[in-house]
Amino acid sequence: MVALTRIYTRTGDKGTTALATGERRPKHDLRIEAYGTVDETNACLGLARLHTAGEPIDTMLGRIQNDLFDLGADLATPESDKPLKHEPLRVVEAQVDRLEREIDELNGELESLRSFILPGGTPAAAALHLARTVCRRAERLTVELSTRPGEIVSPAAVKYLNRLSDFLFVAARWVNDKGARDVLWVPGQNR
Repeated sequence: MVALTRIYTRTGDKGTTALATGERRPKHDLRIEAYGTVDETNACLGLARLHTAGEPIDTMLGRIQNDLFDLGADLATPESDKPLKHEPLRVVEAQVDRLEREIDELNGELESLRSFILPGGTPAAAALHLARTVCRRAERLTVELSTRPGEIVSPAAVKYLNRLSDFLFVAARWVNDKGARDVLWVPGQNR
């Protein structure tokens, strides 16, 4: 259990922050950017959930928000030769598998797409599309981090972000009255 007794610590006043291992890094470090963008994705989901309360998808989004804290903890705890005081929390394949099942469940209720869609329709769909684009940024940063020498990122973490963006696309269509309120892209409409 986490206990926060003070919100400000002043330890970041010089532009650094601590990883879960205690190591301090600049706040612009790619690892910090990656898990910060995961946190931003989570905040977008909180906004989306204002519009999904009482719907079955809200329970899924709640589980995903918890998973994103797991993912943030995973990214904030780089693998190291130094022993840790606790077992690091890592995203696992079962979390990816659950997302795939939920994608299939929601997508099974949708008509096939015949056009790209524009973000919008209902407020819930617009918020989920925003979360999807932020998630894609988190994925790009995490993949870039995984290519840096000495930076290890679990394959499950990368897979989770990739599936999550797919889930958010399908979820946005689902909350758009199962695709009936999707806003279709009309190529060259304004030429």
